[in-house]
Amino acid sequence: MLHRRPAKYLDQSYKDKSEGTQKKPGEQKHSKEPSSLQCMHLAVVACGDRLEETLIMLKSAVLFSNRRLCFHIFAEDSLKPEFEKKLKEWPSSYTKKFEYNIYPITFSVGNAQEWKKLFKPCAAQRLFLPVILKDVDSLLYVDTDVLFLRPIDDIWHILKEFNSTQLAAMAPEHEIPKIGWYSRFARHPYYGTTGVNSGVMLMNLTRIRNTQFKNSMIPSGLTWEEMLYPLYQKYKNYITWGDQDLLNIIFYFNPECLYVFPCQWNYRPDHCMYGSNCKGAEEEGVSILHGNRGVYHDDKQPTFKALYEVIRDFPFEDNLFQSLYYPLQSKFLDTVHTLCGRIPQVFLKQIEKTMKKVYENRVIVYLGANHRY
Repeated sequence: MLHRRPAKYLDQSYKDKSEGTQKKPGEQKHSKEPSSLQCMHLAVVACGDRLEETLIMLKSAVLFSNRRLCFHIFAEDSLKPEFEKKLKEWPSSYTKKFEYNIYPITFSVGNAQEWKKLFKPCAAQRLFLPVILKDVDSLLYVDTDVLFLRPIDDIWHILKEFNSTQLAAMAPEHEIPKIGWYSRFARHPYYGTTGVNSGVMLMNLTRIRNTQFKNSMIPSGLTWEEMLYPLYQKYKNYITWGDQDLLNIIFYFNPECLYVFPCQWNYRPDHCMYGSNCKGAEEEGVSILHGNRGVYHDDKQPTFKALYEVIRDFPFEDNLFQSLYYPLQSKFLDTVHTLCGRIPQVFLKQIEKTMKKVYENRVIVYLGANHRY
């Protein structure tokens, strides 16, 4: 099956009742999961040449996460069979940790061709997730060029930190206003002093669907779906970064709806290419790496490229330290001539901590369970 019927997903952490069924890779039968195994929802949009990037992102999620994962992959029709083929090739020890659905690229309001061409191909699809995934309560959306260096469980926990009005979470676009893009060049309203970056975005979809949003078009509020196309029409000649700009405009008028998480959860080249300016990453290490500007595929930021290549080349069943961490350390030795490469501990701290926990879960706990008497 190339196009799987979307299952009804609800997370027990945020809903009282669970509905529907979920499908494992290659599995035809449906089975209800116990509430303790209800999954964390991860959404991504892949068009054009983003197949490999997306698969490496999903691989990083599966490698380190603890709770079950539900992937919502929005892709062009030509990519669907490739995703299914590649995911089924993963070993069963990992495929049992996740389920997935593949959806077509669709836009419920406005001109589909306009939306598809907004900034990057198909990126605007993320704006329609609350409308399409009607049975999903909360999810994490990420761009294809994201890598998880710690369990998704940790950022998923932020959903529980939302107050009564917050319905989404993102990181600042920049840490220093005087060198930030929005504070220098934006021709439209944006959130806070530096704007926010939408490459990693937590969303409580239930709240988004139920909220009336303040806006600059009419005195009364509009629902999310009602607001999208008129907002685009009003600002389309003033936006540069497409859907991210629209999100900034929305949360400029509705700041009480946004939770801002620190920069280590969306760490980009801007955080080190002008000198280190993400204090959270300096203290705790990078939690989620965002290799925007194509840095995984050129030589401008070899530290980012090294992380991508090591996770890409890691054989699933191998030892994490021998086949991932040590090769990463070795590659980093070749990046010390760059500003980002001069702070290897920022990139290594969290992933080393994560791998130690994975090792403990897989080996120490296993041995303990088999040596009881």
